Amino acid sequence: MLHGQLPPGQYTSKNKKAIRHLEEGRQAFEQHRDDPAEKSLKKALDEDEQFVEAALGLANLYQVTGKHEDAIRYFKRALEINPRFWSNTNYFLAQSQLTLGKYEDARHSLNEFLRNERISTDTRENAKRLLANAEFGTEAIKNPLPIKPVNVGPGINTPLNEYFPAVTADGKRFLFTRGLREPSVPDYENEDFFESVLDKNTWQQAQPIAEVNSPGNEGAPTLSADGNIMLFASCANEFGDYGSTDRKGYGSCDIFYSQKINGHWSRPRNAGPAINTNHWETQPSFSSDGRTLYFIRGMRTGRGIKEQDIYMSQVDEKGRFTQAVKLSTVINTPMKEESVFIHPDNQTLYFSSEGHPGMGNLDIFMSRKDSSGNWTRPVNLGYPINTFGDENSLLVDPSGRLAYYASDKEGGVGGLDIYQFELPESLRPEKITYIRGRVFNARTKEPLQANVDLLDLERQQRVQQSESQQNGTFLVTLTANRNYLVNVSKEGFLFYSDNFSLKDKVTDFNKPFVLEIPLEPIDTGSTVELRNVFFDVNKWDLRPESQAELMKLIAFLKNNQEVKISLEGHTDNSGDRKFNFTLSTNRAKAVMEYLIKNGNIDPDRLSYKGFADTRPKAPNDSPENKARNRRTEFRVVDR
Repeated sequence: MLHGQLPPGQYTSKNKKAIRHLEEGRQAFEQHRDDPAEKSLKKALDEDEQFVEAALGLANLYQVTGKHEDAIRYFKRALEINPRFWSNTNYFLAQSQLTLGKYEDARHSLNEFLRNERISTDTRENAKRLLANAEFGTEAIKNPLPIKPVNVGPGINTPLNEYFPAVTADGKRFLFTRGLREPSVPDYENEDFFESVLDKNTWQQAQPIAEVNSPGNEGAPTLSADGNIMLFASCANEFGDYGSTDRKGYGSCDIFYSQKINGHWSRPRNAGPAINTNHWETQPSFSSDGRTLYFIRGMRTGRGIKEQDIYMSQVDEKGRFTQAVKLSTVINTPMKEESVFIHPDNQTLYFSSEGHPGMGNLDIFMSRKDSSGNWTRPVNLGYPINTFGDENSLLVDPSGRLAYYASDKEGGVGGLDIYQFELPESLRPEKITYIRGRVFNARTKEPLQANVDLLDLERQQRVQQSESQQNGTFLVTLTANRNYLVNVSKEGFLFYSDNFSLKDKVTDFNKPFVLEIPLEPIDTGSTVELRNVFFDVNKWDLRPESQAELMKLIAFLKNNQEVKISLEGHTDNSGDRKFNFTLSTNRAKAVMEYLIKNGNIDPDRLSYKGFADTRPKAPNDSPENKARNRRTEFRVVDR
């Protein structure tokens, strides 16, 4: 029904020709015949210039067909004819004004509308939301951010559409979606993945990822920190025969994953029923610690997708996704959310939303976790990142300095292109760095595939979990300004432990920490220094920071039931030697008692001994060397 229309036969005009043209226009409009509807409604207004229903009919027609300048002109004409004829005229006028970024005009229209007393509760709330957007947009344009988007270049962008970027933690590999046109199928665009490599600060010619691409659509990829796990959306049955594929899903669009093994992507597998439903799942973002997946779920109805919200699922200890849950109403709104992206700092979330105050339509927002792990109130990224159009697909690189997004702005290569810009300091995530490591056999120097855990030392929380590749290498990201411990384990080998500090250090993202990790085979006489077992000065009470390391040792003993070990304590040469023997002995004993009490380890597999300063690792000639000599170790005595 046309806006403001009275029942047939009850019109403000007495002109029969005008009424006939109006009714013809109304019928054409309801049959979705837009051109005849426009002609008839114009004829009605030509016959009677004061025919307010005809003016509103044209305004409505132009609004639903996206001709908002024309819609504004005819909404205003209706108000000039009779400002009281239809109480919602200013409300719908404001919608078109906001769509074109006419924020001051929209404010005026909405304030006029809200003066009406007879407004439904839902409409009043919607009007208030639109007014908040108009007020925000007015101020944002007055205070633009110094953003200068730059096209990322012909290695990635083509006359086709490129969008939904993803990048590895070291910033060297760039993955994105490209829409390929099918000449035999008009108006159909097949989405595939392409990858570009950075060489001498230039993105090289992107190549298709043939092992993952299919006849159906693949889109919105996300990569693990090391680039070896990819999650993406695949809409196997969304486009009938044109999108046919052998991938089996739970609905029209599901989330799949693939793993790079020895340089090749594995066959994609469905992420499973904890993630996917008979509704619409897409746009995944995988946290760099490998523990949380964020994605978009839209409830599919007979009228399309609605209730589009951000969900999350965590990975349990067995490596399985837990049942997905919706993020709180701090993030999700009754309107549409999409394009979720969790930065590798695992503390900063970027997403698009229609429901939070912004410039109108989809804007990009940022939220950070507070000290309790809860998401804070989202912050609009401001103008000109956001405009009166739709903004989405934002990616912030691991360094936090550069942001990428897709746009069809003038001056591009063609279609949607990917652009980059320097993100203002206030909108950047926490500063992070990345660690590039190599695990190898301490005796043969051969590379090893092994499990790698990194924990926040003070919080005793795992922050990263990874696995070295066949060549022994791994790559993980870490938040700066914290202390960490690293544990590496592999069946048949003693585990490795170490700790390092990023506190009060200037971290250069372009210069990663490098870890060389030798693993000793399990043999009688092999020794491991427990570098993450801590005591206070001249005491043998275990400090809380020791727990993670000791639990690793418990796991090692449970996985190697035949192994017997001796816990051994050592000191430097400072102080009284007799006391040092007592100190080192009691520290070794404290570790043994912890293993028995907290791991139920058979006491017959354990022994302890203190050596004071009789077995130094280094000369006791400096504070650094003395610290090396103060240590607790375990030695394999039988297997």
